[in-house]
Amino acid sequence: MTPPRILAIANQKGGVGKTTTTINLGTALAAIGEKVLIIDLDPQGNASTGLGVEHARRRLTTYDVLRGEVELSDIAQETLVPGLTVAPSGVDLAAAEVELINAEGRHHRLRRAIERVSQNGTGPSYVLIDCPPSLGMLTVNAMAAADAVLIPLQCEFFALEGLAQILRTIGQVRQRLNPSLDLQGIVLTMYDRRNNLSREVENNVRDHMGEKVYRTAIPRNVRLSEAPSHGKPALLYDLKCSGSQAYVRLATEIIQRERAA
Repeated sequence: MTPPRILAIANQKGGVGKTTTTINLGTALAAIGEKVLIIDLDPQGNASTGLGVEHARRRLTTYDVLRGEVELSDIAQETLVPGLTVAPSGVDLAAAEVELINAEGRHHRLRRAIERVSQNGTGPSYVLIDCPPSLGMLTVNAMAAADAVLIPLQCEFFALEGLAQILRTIGQVRQRLNPSLDLQGIVLTMYDRRNNLSREVENNVRDHMGEKVYRTAIPRNVRLSEAPSHGKPALLYDLKCSGSQAYVRLATEIIQRERAA
């Protein structure tokens, strides 16, 4: 069986749209027939909540997977989107940062778990990893497992400074743990075309990163913010809103890049 394409959605800054991007990209991929597994690697568990997995249904989580006690297939749960499953997380995952420090093979725990879930011939074609807002052990595990990193970047003053930091981390992981790790692309989020700062940040990022920046920018949109409270991806909650339409265009771009690669 062809191994899945693994994308880590990462940025050490919180509130930049990582989870929203993970959920809606996963939904768009599933809508075109891909079998998608979202791995919630953030102790806040927002991807799990946004896909309708209540806390009462998270008896086993990605924390148990990283500890080597269960497999991803044991914890993966169906969502409202056909073909899209999620491996949920919970607050106990925060302990993994400390517990894994001296553990054997600590950087490759997630990678090996994904390899095992793909061995039986019924695994996903895409794995999307929703990373926590830090560059600690959990994010390093995600990057060590991934084929490429997708960076959501909020259109704000310190965007380039934060981007430089995560690019350094990608370089370090590539050098020490995962030589094939690539930068899939950068998606500008919370974009307001009427705002001079948004346009200035966009121009700066495109000048520095060129074609690595997706043409599609995700706008500020109330419906995107509302969708998680209903346990639905925005593409199910309100397909016609500007945020959902932007994610459809983004998914198209990403699929085109994947096929070209």
